[in-house]
Amino acid sequence: MAAEKTRKVRAGVRADVRTAPGPCAHWDDQDADFIREVLDLVGDKWSVLVIGTLADGATRYSDLAAAIPGISQRMLTLTLKQLRRNGIVSRTAYPEVPPRVEYELTGLGTSLLSTVLALAAWSADNQAEIRRHQKAFDTDTQPAGS
Repeated sequence: MAAEKTRKVRAGVRADVRTAPGPCAHWDDQDADFIREVLDLVGDKWSVLVIGTLADGATRYSDLAAAIPGISQRMLTLTLKQLRRNGIVSRTAYPEVPPRVEYELTGLGTSLLSTVLALAAWSADNQAEIRRHQKAFDTDTQPAGS
């Protein structure tokens, strides 16, 4: 229900924005709202890391948690839930003792994988340059007398 409320709040965001050329001009308001919603999901740092980690196949929850430094149990659970809801990841529970649950990319998730890996590779390749720009910006924008 919260997702439905969020969608209603976000709907028609572009209605108050003047028309300008650019990539958003290719889609109507409904499509643009949905695109933003999907980009919020797949552009999230944890989603990118989960999708990239699942590139090698089905993975147990505990192995995912160990493979993604800094992710909390709560954030991993929420991320997996959203990825499942959107058809990016599937969950398989095996009736064993102890219980075993595995997560795997769906066909839709696999189609997204090359884009996610390219984004991660771009980030790694450009890390030094980005850090230089951040440092220069922070230096240039410090208030006088600090």
